[in-house]
Amino acid sequence: MSIAEWRTQLTNGNVSAKELVEKYIARIEKIDHTINSYLALNFEKALLQAQKVDEDHSLGIKLPPLAGIPFAIKDNLCTKGIPTTCSSRMLENFVPPYESTVTQRLWNAGAILLGKTNLDEFAMGSSTENSAFGATSNPWDISRVPGGSSGGSAAAVASGLCMSALGSDTGGSIRQPASFCGVVGMKPTYGRVSRSGLVAFASSLDQVGPFTNCVSDAAEVLQVISGADCLDSTCLNVSVPDYVGSLSKPIKGLRIGLINQCFEQKGLSTKVKDSVIQASNLLQSMGAELINIDCPFFNEGIATYYVIAPSEASANLARYDGVKYGYRSKGVDNLSSMTSSSRSQGFGSEVKRRILIGTYALSAGYVDAYYKKAQKVRTLIRQDFNNAFEKVDILLTPTAPTTAFKAGEHNEDPLAMYLSDLLTIPANLAGLPAISLPCGFDQVGLPIGLQFIGNVLKEELLLQVAYQYEQASDVMRNKPSSDFIP
Repeated sequence: MSIAEWRTQLTNGNVSAKELVEKYIARIEKIDHTINSYLALNFEKALLQAQKVDEDHSLGIKLPPLAGIPFAIKDNLCTKGIPTTCSSRMLENFVPPYESTVTQRLWNAGAILLGKTNLDEFAMGSSTENSAFGATSNPWDISRVPGGSSGGSAAAVASGLCMSALGSDTGGSIRQPASFCGVVGMKPTYGRVSRSGLVAFASSLDQVGPFTNCVSDAAEVLQVISGADCLDSTCLNVSVPDYVGSLSKPIKGLRIGLINQCFEQKGLSTKVKDSVIQASNLLQSMGAELINIDCPFFNEGIATYYVIAPSEASANLARYDGVKYGYRSKGVDNLSSMTSSSRSQGFGSEVKRRILIGTYALSAGYVDAYYKKAQKVRTLIRQDFNNAFEKVDILLTPTAPTTAFKAGEHNEDPLAMYLSDLLTIPANLAGLPAISLPCGFDQVGLPIGLQFIGNVLKEELLLQVAYQYEQASDVMRNKPSSDFIP
């Protein structure tokens, strides 16, 4: 059921919140040992919360918009009294004394926490294989990765282990796993959603967003978590539109831009390209105008990102020194050795790699050649988008160059792993909203993702176009059978 359908069922008394939560708990207990999407479970409190929803309903109390909806939360968002590990030994025993703004807004809206989901350590990765607590599998084919870094959240939604989940997106970490797992994943405009309580990776790029099974659910969740927050100075103090109410608007006359550079990629799968082109033709048949657009610096995004993001990570992760909190190495006799040993043992290999890259890029003699130059290219990428949005209303690209790859396929080649974010990174560098949704399947039945990119604060338009395409294409109704997903 969608969130709206569930709300109707609850209102009519056809099902209770407790029954719904029990259904998801039973499914988690049955299959998550195979997928490994959850790191921490919250079943006891979830059942008590569901019971409270049912009691309020029986008393005629008006229920909030997400009342009784079972959620999963990526384990880099702080949840008071519940471990937040970032899938790292460094924070293995960390229990936050406060709640992140986005999760607090979910609980205020009546949502129920089932548990915290797996991720690449400190959100650094594209496959959820860089977790200190084991990799997550793709529910469509458990020999493949679910994408990353929010692979646990994407896999949980895709396999029916929650109704919706939150993830974080630094360079595609919501949209790429959404593509690999055949679900909807939304990255809002930078500043649309508060980052307070999100464990920082790259502060100028990180953004929180939802995973859902349909676009209307993404609109419902984004409606709740958006808005100004005095705890986050980068959060925009702007009004939040009625995302749900705008979904049914037609797209006739809308100008949709196809970025030429995206379709000319050497590593772009033919099947992915064909599916996205077919999706664009459907949008044209619905009355939209297709326009080919050049964004000359689009392909410079990945090199730019892998200077800026590690640089910011190097600064952000400097706080984990084994002194106040986090992993502390034993058996050392001075502060310098304790800090060095704690970081060496507490961080995994990918986190160390990015810290080293970032520290090098920020070091004396190299900061001008690398970091400052990357920031200049970032500005050029943003200008490319500005020029494009003078000609079109929205941009269309594939979400990822390929479908989900085999587990371990890129373990010995980090650069090949980095390239899987080639098409999602530019939106983060420019701070733009973007959404991924299924548009087809490859020759072995794996889902393919379609990405829409909007101008600043144009989430309403993004959701409208995505919803209209979803309704017209009805991709998931015709999905192939999977070896794992019932």
